[in-house]
Amino acid sequence: MRLIGAGLPRTGTLTQKVAVEMLGLGPCYHWVDVLADLRRVDQWQRAMDGEGPWQEIFAGFDSSVDWPGGYFYKELMEAYPDAKVLLSVRNAEKWEPSFRETIWNMGHGESLLRLLSSARAQVDPQWQDYLALVQRMFWGPEGTFANGHATPGELMAEMERHNEEVKQTVPAERLLVWQVTDGWEPLCEFMEVEVPPEPLPHVNDRETFLGRVADGAIATLATWRERQSSGVVA
Repeated sequence: MRLIGAGLPRTGTLTQKVAVEMLGLGPCYHWVDVLADLRRVDQWQRAMDGEGPWQEIFAGFDSSVDWPGGYFYKELMEAYPDAKVLLSVRNAEKWEPSFRETIWNMGHGESLLRLLSSARAQVDPQWQDYLALVQRMFWGPEGTFANGHATPGELMAEMERHNEEVKQTVPAERLLVWQVTDGWEPLCEFMEVEVPPEPLPHVNDRETFLGRVADGAIATLATWRERQSSGVVA
């Protein structure tokens, strides 16, 4: 492991994943890897229980950004003492609605995203387990937003608290505080690699997230309905 991402989701982390891999620091683990293979959820539940199966989780990966890895940045710093830490940041007032309309809405309120997600959980045990991990990691007593998340002010306060904690925890020589608009140069200097000739990519992780959650739910529900129609017990 060469790079540990400690920045919260919705801070351009999918762009980071693509950029880091362009710099030769990949494959880079990201939440999309969990969505693509829900069997990984059990590994992270074991991590939440304190088992720390890092070699198993990150086998074949050279870096990690976004959650779930960012939740465990302290543990990963100890497990990989030579790895550097990237804290991606974003303007709180822009971050909050982006976070609320994706991750928060998946488990709260009456949004279509929440309803689709809850419906899928009724017929898909793996998705039910995934939602349990999200609940535990974000909103529960152990969660990043355990102190409050119902209002915009609470979410933004917890974002700032997390960022300050990272800055206070990670030694300065191991830490880069970075936002996508900073471009290649600070990131490349930090990782001691050459600046690519291509511009820094900009990946729409909001659409990727919503697409994976909504499309996955619709596909799963369609399969369930076909089985019901054909008399196959789900």
